Amino acid sequence: QVQLVESGGGLVQPGGSLRLSCVGSGSIFGIKPIDWYRQTPGKQRDLVATITSGGSINYADSVKGRFTISRDNAKNTVHLQMNSLKPEDTAVYYCSIYTNYHRYWGQGTQVTVSS
Repeated sequence: QVQLVESGGGLVQPGGSLRLSCVGSGSIFGIKPIDWYRQTPGKQRDLVATITSGGSINYADSVKGRFTISRDNAKNTVHLQMNSLKPEDTAVYYCSIYTNYHRYWGQGTQVTVSS
Protein backbone atom coordinates (compact mmCIF):
# COMPACT_ATOMS: atom_id res chain seq x y z
CA GLN A 1 0.00 0.00 0.00
CA VAL A 2 1.27 3.43 -0.96
CA GLN A 3 -0.03 6.67 0.49
CA LEU A 4 0.62 10.04 -1.12
CA VAL A 5 -0.17 13.42 0.40
CA GLU A 6 0.05 16.63 -1.59
CA SER A 7 0.29 20.14 -0.20
CA GLY A 8 1.16 23.66 -1.28
CA GLY A 9 -1.76 24.61 -3.47
CA GLY A 10 -3.62 27.89 -3.23
CA LEU A 11 -4.68 31.07 -4.95
CA VAL A 12 -2.03 33.03 -6.84
CA GLN A 13 -2.07 35.88 -9.32
CA PRO A 14 -0.94 35.36 -12.91
CA GLY A 15 2.83 35.45 -13.08
CA GLY A 16 3.15 34.21 -9.54
CA SER A 17 4.71 31.07 -8.12
CA LEU A 18 3.73 28.10 -6.00
CA ARG A 19 5.62 25.10 -4.74
CA LEU A 20 3.75 21.85 -4.42
CA SER A 21 4.98 18.98 -2.29
CA CYS A 22 4.14 15.31 -2.28
CA VAL A 23 5.11 13.10 0.62
CA GLY A 24 4.87 9.36 0.12
CA SER A 25 4.92 6.32 2.35
CA GLY A 26 6.57 3.02 1.61
CA SER A 27 10.03 1.96 0.57
CA ILE A 28 9.12 1.87 -3.12
CA PHE A 29 8.69 5.63 -3.18
CA GLY A 30 12.43 6.05 -3.56
CA ILE A 31 12.83 3.62 -6.44
CA LYS A 32 9.88 4.42 -8.69
CA PRO A 33 9.17 7.30 -11.05
CA ILE A 34 6.88 9.90 -9.54
CA ASP A 35 4.41 11.83 -11.66
CA TRP A 36 2.50 15.05 -11.23
CA TYR A 37 -0.85 15.21 -12.99
CA ARG A 38 -3.49 17.93 -13.11
CA GLN A 39 -7.19 17.91 -13.80
CA THR A 40 -9.86 20.52 -14.45
CA PRO A 41 -13.59 19.81 -14.13
CA GLY A 42 -14.98 17.76 -16.98
CA LYS A 43 -11.57 16.98 -18.44
CA GLN A 44 -9.18 14.07 -18.24
CA ARG A 45 -6.25 14.04 -15.88
CA ASP A 46 -3.16 15.20 -17.76
CA LEU A 47 0.47 14.38 -17.06
CA VAL A 48 2.48 17.46 -16.12
CA ALA A 49 5.90 16.16 -15.09
CA THR A 50 7.75 12.95 -14.26
CA ILE A 51 10.94 12.30 -12.35
CA THR A 52 12.62 8.91 -12.14
CA SER A 53 14.54 7.58 -9.17
CA GLY A 54 17.75 8.49 -10.97
CA GLY A 55 16.63 12.03 -11.64
CA SER A 56 15.60 11.83 -15.29
CA ILE A 57 12.85 14.34 -15.94
CA ASN A 58 10.13 14.95 -18.49
CA TYR A 59 7.66 17.80 -18.74
CA ALA A 60 4.50 18.45 -20.68
CA ASP A 61 5.11 21.02 -23.39
CA SER A 62 2.68 23.40 -21.75
CA VAL A 63 4.84 23.75 -18.62
CA LYS A 64 8.38 23.47 -19.99
CA GLY A 65 10.55 26.34 -18.83
CA ARG A 66 8.11 27.30 -16.07
CA PHE A 67 7.79 24.21 -13.85
CA THR A 68 10.58 22.29 -12.13
CA ILE A 69 10.17 18.86 -10.58
CA SER A 70 12.60 17.58 -7.99
CA ARG A 71 12.78 14.78 -5.45
CA ASP A 72 14.40 14.01 -2.13
CA ASN A 73 14.43 10.24 -1.79
CA ALA A 74 15.70 10.39 1.78
CA LYS A 75 12.55 12.29 2.73
CA ASN A 76 10.17 10.45 0.36
CA THR A 77 9.26 13.84 -1.06
CA VAL A 78 8.75 15.23 -4.54
CA HIS A 79 8.31 18.91 -5.26
CA LEU A 80 6.82 20.79 -8.17
CA GLN A 81 8.05 24.37 -8.37
CA MET A 82 5.65 26.35 -10.54
CA ASN A 83 6.71 29.76 -11.81
CA SER A 84 5.15 32.25 -14.24
CA LEU A 85 1.76 30.76 -13.54
CA LYS A 86 -1.05 31.32 -16.00
CA PRO A 87 -4.83 31.12 -15.55
CA GLU A 88 -4.80 27.95 -17.66
CA ASP A 89 -2.65 26.28 -14.99
CA THR A 90 -5.68 26.34 -12.70
CA ALA A 91 -6.45 22.73 -11.76
CA VAL A 92 -6.31 20.13 -9.05
CA TYR A 93 -2.78 18.76 -8.98
CA TYR A 94 -2.11 15.14 -8.04
CA CYS A 95 1.07 13.22 -7.46
CA SER A 96 1.05 9.62 -8.52
CA ILE A 97 3.13 6.48 -8.54
CA TYR A 98 2.68 3.30 -10.57
CA THR A 99 3.75 0.04 -8.98
CA ASN A 100 2.60 -3.58 -9.00
CA TYR A 101 0.20 -2.91 -11.88
CA HIS A 102 -1.61 -0.27 -9.86
CA ARG A 103 -1.52 3.52 -10.04
CA TYR A 104 -1.77 5.26 -6.70
CA TRP A 105 -2.98 8.84 -6.29
CA GLY A 106 -2.90 11.45 -3.61
CA GLN A 107 -5.98 13.44 -2.65
CA GLY A 108 -4.93 16.38 -4.80
CA THR A 109 -4.26 20.03 -4.08
CA GLN A 110 -6.12 22.90 -5.73
CA VAL A 111 -4.16 25.52 -7.64
CA THR A 112 -6.06 28.60 -8.75
CA VAL A 113 -4.40 31.28 -10.87
CA SER A 114 -6.54 34.38 -10.99
CA SER A 115 -6.34 38.12 -10.56
